[in-house]
Formats: sequence, C-alpha cells, structure tokens
Amino acid sequence: MTYRRAGACALLIVVLAGCTSSGDEELQQWMTEQRAQTKPQVQPIPEPKKFTPRAYTQEAAIDPFSNQKLTQALKRDSAQASANAALVAPELARRKEPLESFPLDAMAMVGSLVKEGQPVALIKVDNLLYQVKPGNYLGQNYGRITKVGETEVSLREIVQDAGGEWIERTAKLELQERSK
Repeated sequence: MTYRRAGACALLIVVLAGCTSSGDEELQQWMTEQRAQTKPQVQPIPEPKKFTPRAYTQEAAIDPFSNQKLTQALKRDSAQASANAALVAPELARRKEPLESFPLDAMAMVGSLVKEGQPVALIKVDNLLYQVKPGNYLGQNYGRITKVGETEVSLREIVQDAGGEWIERTAKLELQERSK
C-alpha cells in the first residue's frame, strides 16, 4: 500500500512539473521581445561654459571696506536718524491717560456709538467700560486713536526698533463678539 502511494505521489509530481513549464516559456519570450523594443531616450548633457577670468580694474577706486568709507556711511545714517527722530517721537511730557497702563491685548472693543456728532468706541478692560474717541491714547506703546469705526478702532503706535530709533506702526482693536 505504501508503494502505491509513493508511486502515485511521484506520478502527480511529474504531471504538475510538466504543466508549469509551458507558460513560463511564453512569458520569457514576451519579456525578451519587450526589452529589445524599448530604447531609453537620454538627452546628452550640454558642455559646461568655459570660465574666463577678468582682470580687476577698480584698483584706483575706494576700497569698500576702508575706514574712510565706513565713517562717511555712519555720518550719513546718523544725520538721517536724527532727522527722523525729530519727526517721530513719543510725547513724554504729557500726562498719561488711564488706558495707557494696559496692553492692547488686555482690551476689547465691545461697541460704538455717536455722541454729540462724534464717533465713540466702548472699550472694556478689567470689567470696566471706557469711552474713547479719536485723539485719545491707548496701550503701552504711545498709541493714539486715529479713527473710530463701527467695528474697529485704528491707532498709531510709536515704538523703538532694534536700532533704538522711534518708528510708527498701526494697530487695530476690532469689535469682539459676545460669547454665550
């Protein structure tokens, strides 16, 4: 009985081996044909441009790193800075208004109205309500209100830049929606 099983298994293996080889040959032939037909199209790399050195012709000119040129540039910059500082500077001698002790991000515009023909904004700080109009000061950066609209308050702040010079920048307080 075991010889019969062993013989049947051997016969089955031979039959299966014969079935698999016929499909492989066709596939191999097709792959060989496809490889022969496919030709890559590679464009040649262009030749690099030839470097032609040039002679330095600015020997008689002023050296860009000379002390003389640096001194002239610093004098020119300081003259411009002093002229700009006279135009843009905070009014340090005036009396501060109450809302100048709070940063702008601690304030919220909660409404606007017209009072005696002039627009007035309602600003809430620390659960207190303040009325402000154009010309009033807000925030810790010498901000002066330039315009009061229905939905926003525009102001001009005077701050120091990295070089210590006073510059102007604009800021806005927008109407805050009431959270429910």
